[in-house]
Amino acid sequence: MKFERASGILLHPTSLPSRHGIGDLGQAAYDFIDFMERSGQTLWQILPLGPTGYDHSPYTMNFSAFAGNPLLVSLEKLVEEGLLDEATPLESAKPQRVEFSRVIPHKMQMLRQAFERFSAQGHNAELAKFSEEQSWWLEDFVLFMALLEAHEGKPWSQWASPIARREPAAIQAKAAELKESVDFQRFVQFKFFEQWMALRRYANDKNIQIIGDVSIYVCHNSSDVWAHPQLFKLDSQTMESAYIAGVPPDYFSETGQLWGNPVYDWQACQASGFDWWVSRFKATLQYVDWVRVDHFRGFEAYWQVPASESTAMNGEWIKAPGEAFFDTLKQKLGTLPVLAEDLGIITPEVEALRDRYEFPGMKILMFAFDGDAHNTHLPHNYGHNCIVYSGTHDNDTAIGWWQTLAPQEKQVFAQYLGYANPDDIADVNWVLIETALKSVADLAIVPLQDLLSLDGSARMNDPSKIPDNWRWRYDSTQMLTDAIAQRLRSLTATYERLPAGQSKQ
Repeated sequence: MKFERASGILLHPTSLPSRHGIGDLGQAAYDFIDFMERSGQTLWQILPLGPTGYDHSPYTMNFSAFAGNPLLVSLEKLVEEGLLDEATPLESAKPQRVEFSRVIPHKMQMLRQAFERFSAQGHNAELAKFSEEQSWWLEDFVLFMALLEAHEGKPWSQWASPIARREPAAIQAKAAELKESVDFQRFVQFKFFEQWMALRRYANDKNIQIIGDVSIYVCHNSSDVWAHPQLFKLDSQTMESAYIAGVPPDYFSETGQLWGNPVYDWQACQASGFDWWVSRFKATLQYVDWVRVDHFRGFEAYWQVPASESTAMNGEWIKAPGEAFFDTLKQKLGTLPVLAEDLGIITPEVEALRDRYEFPGMKILMFAFDGDAHNTHLPHNYGHNCIVYSGTHDNDTAIGWWQTLAPQEKQVFAQYLGYANPDDIADVNWVLIETALKSVADLAIVPLQDLLSLDGSARMNDPSKIPDNWRWRYDSTQMLTDAIAQRLRSLTATYERLPAGQSKQ
């Protein structure tokens, strides 16, 4: 697929400032879009938007591949609607960290108050329309969440067998018993969808498109696996995962990454015409304009690890029906607005699958300077059809990366960019940003942390450790200064990434 030359910013909505301990879809999100417009950026890349589980990862522990995260619902917007009298702020001693243990009870209590007032108003035609249009995923999800709450968070595979195995009579009885909780979950999704679509329209009206993210795997304790167990490799007796997903040892971890998600039974998926997957892409494209497919190589072959293993080392590669899958998506959805996350162990077969559909792959500047002139992440090795990042949500910030980079790699970096020695480099984050923007890659994305010149304390995720990830946020929209916007806009214009017709100023 041919892309116009463009650039943008990587920022997950949870990282926005707010008065409630976590970023949301309120005014700060609109202020960020305004900043993007001032700085000449036309792509806003986000992480998956789904409701997260115990480790708060938007990738591995979502309760649904279709639903939105309740924590992103703006309480101020509910006040404007008259559903809350006020949005009581959550005081925090750590304004640059999301304290989930405090945020979750705070926001859920306020959402329940809004729901009570909403329910007292009687029938709502917009909610009814939303429920009907989204019923193909919504009904499973809202019942699952109500059941999860009723079971105090216990995984669905440990529920009574008639419920775990979705016997119709048992499901009907529970749906009636938990009606209020089901209705609350439906209300929250309605408000999330309403607020997100308004924000997306605002972005699109300013010529900003949103790059979303499809994480290849879903959580075992999710409405997806509960409602469609036949699509996953589960133990038929316990309904637990028989095999789990991950990757073998790589750049990020000497023992590999063991994600804990069940792997797909791709034969069953293909036999069903990939219906669940088609629905998943259809749902994602309701929220975003472009889809970044996380762990793209898993569609060619995936790393399968027995569930009994404690690391990802003792797994095996299993072939996946990638061509049949993407052919079906194209047949059902038309042209695929897909970007491929093709990092890690990439084989010629993975490259062939990516190139067959002309999906842009990813280049990461932080991976480039190991002294190998053939390194595919070095700008002189790029083709046009790719997307270059200074770093991603899995990398350190540019300043944090530089502070921990080995001396020989600093020297390689300096020489490649024309500096006599590393000490001559000032504002290394802006050097990386400019290097990305001036490359031949059609698309260039930089994390907001690098624009704000933040060190490693602002890192979003460290894949080598699970605790304390996914918590960074900036604490004030005043950090998005006109000086930063103008500096970025000037570079964007210099390297011909501004939208047609826009001036440098």
